[in-house]
Amino acid sequence: MTQNLSITVFLRIGFFFFCSLGFGIANAQTNYPNRTIQTIMPLQAGSGVDLLYRPIAQKMAENLGQVITIENIPGGAGLIGTAKVAQSPAEGYVLGAFNDSILTMLPNLYKKIDYDPVQSFVPISELAAITFVLVANPSFPGNTAADLVRIAKEKPGKIDYASGGNGSPQHIGMEIFRQYTGAPIVHIPYRGAAAAVTDVMAGQVPVMISALSVVLPHIRAGKLKVLGIASKTRSPLLPNAPTIDESIKGYEFSTWGALLAPKGTPAVVVDKLNEALANALKDPKLREQLIAQGFELAPLGPDHLKMMIAQGLVRMKKVIKDGGIQPD
Repeated sequence: MTQNLSITVFLRIGFFFFCSLGFGIANAQTNYPNRTIQTIMPLQAGSGVDLLYRPIAQKMAENLGQVITIENIPGGAGLIGTAKVAQSPAEGYVLGAFNDSILTMLPNLYKKIDYDPVQSFVPISELAAITFVLVANPSFPGNTAADLVRIAKEKPGKIDYASGGNGSPQHIGMEIFRQYTGAPIVHIPYRGAAAAVTDVMAGQVPVMISALSVVLPHIRAGKLKVLGIASKTRSPLLPNAPTIDESIKGYEFSTWGALLAPKGTPAVVVDKLNEALANALKDPKLREQLIAQGFELAPLGPDHLKMMIAQGLVRMKKVIKDGGIQPD
């Protein structure tokens, strides 16, 4: 009798413990967020996604009533910071602000990485599309993308282009250009896009493709000239600049920024982050600021981002294989 009573008491205590634990977890999710949210960005400060996400994060923080911090961890081509997000607790207090290189290019470039672009994360939303532009040092003799192709074919192997490193968006964009046009241009990888832009302005390397948000101030200052906008239509920020398509039919290239959380992050938390992001992007001043920097507002939500990742993985696999691109 005494033994049965002890077992009954033990089971009741266990039942109440697990009920309390479940209530505590549910309550924590309902009260989310109740402390600072950290965003890890495996990219350099001043990169396209960095310029894109910082003002968005500030507005999201206002909507959520908590501080959102940003830590740039660009080492190891972005693999280190991305793995740190993947290995963080799935509570909504560590997020990842990535570009599509992290999610679609690097997984196709490296045979072994410490994250899976699909299995390691819960997609929150795309942030925006990032317009790219083909730029050159002002001394470069050509003025259009077609001029670049012509000059490169006249001087095979003599025309270099800069990028932020093997597998970077700048590298992939120009590799697609090379494959599409047959221009015998030579890749010069740098440790980050900022260094690449600096050397193009200095005339060390003649051309590169870059996020418009990164090079727009240099274009306006006359330190770089535009050979072509990599979108279907001209940019309202540079209405006199031609598109690449105007001289080379069919070429387009852009990238995107996205917000993700570690796998297992509760749906209620993802929904709150999505709501905060959507409300942030409804702000007229923020929208105006992003458009003025060369970003294009995109469909929001996890389903659209899932599609973008899946399509990007397939496309980048072919580009990287056909180009024989290897890691640094």
